[in-house]
Amino acid sequence: MNRRHIRLTFIIALVASLAVIGYGAATAERTGDPSDVPEAPPTDNVTVATESARYGTIMAWNPDGSRLYYNDTYTKYYDVDPVEGTEYTVEYAATKTIHTEGATCSSPPCAKNIIERANLSTGETEVIYERYDATETASEWHDHERVNETHILIADMVEDQVLMVNTETDIIEWGWDAQGEFPIKGGGPFPRDWAHLNDVDLLEDGRIMASLRNQDSVVFIDPQEGLQEDWTLGTDGNHSILYEQHNPDYIPEERGGPAVVVADSENGRLVEYQREDGTWNKSWEWYDSRMQWPRDADRLPNGNTLATDTHGSRLLEIAPNGSVVWSVGLAHPYDVERLGTGEDSAGGHSAASLGLESKTGGSSAEAGGGGGGGGGIVDWVSDLLPNFSNLLEMFLPHRIVNGILYVSPIWMGKTQYWAVTMILVVVLAWPATELRWRFPDVSVRSPLYRDGGGDTAVAANGAGEQLPDDGTAEDDSDDSEPDDGDGTATETDAEADSGEESTDTESETGDADSEEGESGKDSSSDDSERDATEADDTDQ
Repeated sequence: MNRRHIRLTFIIALVASLAVIGYGAATAERTGDPSDVPEAPPTDNVTVATESARYGTIMAWNPDGSRLYYNDTYTKYYDVDPVEGTEYTVEYAATKTIHTEGATCSSPPCAKNIIERANLSTGETEVIYERYDATETASEWHDHERVNETHILIADMVEDQVLMVNTETDIIEWGWDAQGEFPIKGGGPFPRDWAHLNDVDLLEDGRIMASLRNQDSVVFIDPQEGLQEDWTLGTDGNHSILYEQHNPDYIPEERGGPAVVVADSENGRLVEYQREDGTWNKSWEWYDSRMQWPRDADRLPNGNTLATDTHGSRLLEIAPNGSVVWSVGLAHPYDVERLGTGEDSAGGHSAASLGLESKTGGSSAEAGGGGGGGGGIVDWVSDLLPNFSNLLEMFLPHRIVNGILYVSPIWMGKTQYWAVTMILVVVLAWPATELRWRFPDVSVRSPLYRDGGGDTAVAANGAGEQLPDDGTAEDDSDDSEPDDGDGTATETDAEADSGEESTDTESETGDADSEEGESGKDSSSDDSERDATEADDTDQ
């Protein structure tokens, strides 16, 4: 392959990579406008989903898959739950970021945390409870739980507490403090984001289950007695059990439990643990090659598992045999609920009682997928490529890879990451190739090498001094020159004691008793070779 063909290859690779990136930007899932929300495959009931960051939205689909509801009033939306006794009403936790200094924010950005109720059919909303917090980072309320008509539980990330609030009086009537139960030296950075308390559930037996993300633990709390340590699922730092999980759902004994199905986020999987003889044992696990940072998993009454895959940009429903039977492409989903299936869509039975099949790895043919646009040759190529994030995880921790995905543009998919990699290769390889052609005689070698016929180390420093084994020059040694790479040698002194200096630049012969001299390099021959090289480069 001549130089012209190599340059053409670089150009084709660069143009093709840019085209793939442009395709991704044009076809990526977006929900910044109601018209961008894709229709969903038909289901038995209304499906509701939220998005945090990127696009802060709450949206819903009718059973026939048509769009029912859309709201992006706030910056971020988190957990959403159906309101008991209603058909279309839900409550959710949301955060509004405040960017301007004022009476409610002395040092922007700040957060306004809101618990709000919405009627999906009429669009009417009602604020149930709200609070201003002095900072936005790690201060959002990710979840709340309705206790009765006047009281709610809140997972307060700012104070690392579970709070029971009277929404009529705004009085906090009960609280549990994680800092009193877990060592401060563990978890996340204290006090900024130590526990990252991201979920709270009121169980049928009166206990409270909470998720401490940064302690890799799901805890059970007796409102009167406090933490039930022997029930804790997971251990801080033991990532083989849980790793910064989200949205655990409890399955009671009457439905095959006690069991907990949870989005094991940093492990990139959905997992269920069954409690047997006082210990938690893994009973089910699911992930495919696309799954990246799931943040919700609910067992439905029909035995399917409804989940969100945040960095996989999809909602998905998984059948008992492990196949994906329903999916919708969304930019950055957080929570999903299927109305009419119980609180937190958790009306189903345990994996152990259903005999669910685990799936670990491989691709999933997603039946009836909505959104996700595209198709065609780019998606065909994408199926052939290995998962880019999996390769990154060979060199970087999973959470670092998730951080890269989190800050990347929303249109960056697997194919686009490979296209960016190709562009970097071209940007580095093309100039390096051109330099190699321009300077063909330039080479790199060690500053020290060993003379082929002896034990003397030679310095390639231009002076041509022979060095002893310790690397230092001896004052009384003969001067000699190393081979300059073209088979000739530079001029040396014939005899150290004679004081005579040779002026013959072609060759020099010493006395038989003296050391053999080395021939000088013919400069005219060197000039001719250089001219020939430059002429060849011009022709190519």
